[in-house]
Amino acid sequence: MKIYDVAVIGGGSAGVMATIRTVLNNDECILFPGTPADKKRSRAFWVTSVENMPGHLHFKKGIEEPNKISLDWLVQGPFSSKFHWQKNRGIKKISQAADGLFALVDDKDVIYNARYVILCTGVMDVQPQINGSIDPIFQYANIQLIDYCLRCDGHHVLGKNVAIIGHTTSAAWVGIMLHERYGCPQMTILTNGEAPQFDQESIDLMNRYQFKIVTEKIESIVGDAKIKKLEAFKTATETVFADYAFVGLGMIVYNELAKMLEANVDSRGFVITNEKGKTSVDGLYVAGDLRANVKKQIYTAWDTAVDSSDDINILIRRKKRSQKLF
Repeated sequence: MKIYDVAVIGGGSAGVMATIRTVLNNDECILFPGTPADKKRSRAFWVTSVENMPGHLHFKKGIEEPNKISLDWLVQGPFSSKFHWQKNRGIKKISQAADGLFALVDDKDVIYNARYVILCTGVMDVQPQINGSIDPIFQYANIQLIDYCLRCDGHHVLGKNVAIIGHTTSAAWVGIMLHERYGCPQMTILTNGEAPQFDQESIDLMNRYQFKIVTEKIESIVGDAKIKKLEAFKTATETVFADYAFVGLGMIVYNELAKMLEANVDSRGFVITNEKGKTSVDGLYVAGDLRANVKKQIYTAWDTAVDSSDDINILIRRKKRSQKLF
């Protein structure tokens, strides 16, 4: 039975960095980047450029192409024997034996075994439905006229009229912070048919800054994605002019595999770990957006992935040392 040192599940920024660091530590690694359907559920599918990551702007797909270049190097480079790339394969089931060994079942029902697992399945932003579909949003999100991450993309709104799609206090605070940082001349909250659920502090601030709140469902988006232009959102009775928009509907946390192993998660579903990414399950690590209490950004994902890979390498070397294998 083949046993890999480390299995990495997830092919986004955290998963690829965990793979690189594991292989460069000279530990044997098998990577499951996910099926095509998995990739369409990922944040990377919605990202076309990453302005706050130096060196990424010339890539058409800001996250995906640098990952591909790294993986191609691993296939061809001096550590190729340590790297096993299960292209277009995802893991649908995971279990752990009494001896600590993990069994992973992929979408083709093939079983793999690993001593350690780094889970990098990440999160996805909840998308607003317009006439029952997310397609109207996708074409603008993919050219960064509709965004999600205040820290990554807030600078795009400088001096622009902005709409926030969301109905909770979190969505209100996205608008408040953008207005305070960048002085947006007009800020509109679009609840898209949902009843507003704002706390009193956010209501007071929105009133002070003269935010407009529109509660009707969005019926259409006015603009032309081909020329990178957003103009307005239309409801049954109103046209809300906006040069830019943010979605503030929360996140879907892909923690199913962690839950299969009964790892501890927080109230939002993020997996709780120590500072190195080790979970409550011995041998299971989490890196990237899935980890609780970390920033949901690319460079944070890389950092957490390196921490987890290096911590596993320490454990592998200690075991070999004790067995006098060096």
